[in-house]
Amino acid sequence: MTATVEDIKTALSLVIDPNTNKDLISSRSAKNIQLDGADVTLDVELAYPAKSQIDLIRKSVIAAVRTVAGIGNVSVNVYVKIVAHAVQRGVKLMPNVKNIIAIASGKGGVGKSTTAVNLALALAAEGAAVGILDADIYGPSQPMMMGISGRPETIDGKTMEPLENHGLQVSSIGFMIDPDEPMVWRGPIVTQALQQLLEQTNWRDLDYLIVDMPPGTGDVQLTLSQKVPVTGAVIVTTPQDIALLDARKGLKMFEKVGIPILGIVENMSTHICSNCGHAESIFGEGGGQKMCAEYGVDFLGGLPLTMAIREQADSGKPTVVADPDGKIALIYKEIARKLAIKVAEKAKDMSSKFPTITVQNT
Repeated sequence: MTATVEDIKTALSLVIDPNTNKDLISSRSAKNIQLDGADVTLDVELAYPAKSQIDLIRKSVIAAVRTVAGIGNVSVNVYVKIVAHAVQRGVKLMPNVKNIIAIASGKGGVGKSTTAVNLALALAAEGAAVGILDADIYGPSQPMMMGISGRPETIDGKTMEPLENHGLQVSSIGFMIDPDEPMVWRGPIVTQALQQLLEQTNWRDLDYLIVDMPPGTGDVQLTLSQKVPVTGAVIVTTPQDIALLDARKGLKMFEKVGIPILGIVENMSTHICSNCGHAESIFGEGGGQKMCAEYGVDFLGGLPLTMAIREQADSGKPTVVADPDGKIALIYKEIARKLAIKVAEKAKDMSSKFPTITVQNT
């Protein structure tokens, strides 16, 4: 009995991507299915960074195709293709950044910057080109967390090169001021500084730019939502009622300006004792999930309150690079994968497909 392409498609419709929970046929991930006699070749396109997942998916595809009678050799090429996705109306995409993700919180002290840097590092670990913009002008913390010091260089006198470490491109006002110098600036100057950091940094072909937002819902957040092409936002909170109260304000602000919420991350979910390993919900529990249910958004994951996360961030080697195979790093990687899949499910940006129309007097 000779196998057909339809037989192969039927077999592939039973292969579920373990990350998206969708089969390879309905999600249009399986492409270019070729049958040469009894030999099969096909491509599997993933829309999210998945370096650690490629081998697993390839094996499951080969196993499924081999269940079809009369099949010989099976060759499967699994690759990643990250594209730009739709942003707010009336805002143009940046030419060298595909997707901008804002990491925000309603209040300070919930571990937003630590979450932002570890998610950026997790996306990079999966093979994506990632940058991080420290938008907290008053309290820039990314230079310390990323273990970077020094001043940005300029090649053309107009733009500055991002500084780099751990495979990330980084831009922060912290690179241009003394660490002890307070930013005594009014709102308009702060928003201007943010735009300059974003637009005058020579980002190099980024799949994702993670923006570490300042806490609150003020000038910087408004500028970002009105003038910067944001693909979506992640809200970081703790289970504590007072943190959730402010996280709700942050979530509603993004909804008002038309930026989709990609999900909620609950930080400091439980405290794990460094001596005995006992876990205790010192800030309460279930607050993040409750908020997700209330607003119909995804719960991306929860992180424990441990001394290691703080020590690693303070030392300039955040958890994902300090202990890449550790339990906490794996949680960050799982959250980052969910985040990238949420982005991949959004509508693709079609503005580049349309011709530019110029009206001239002749």
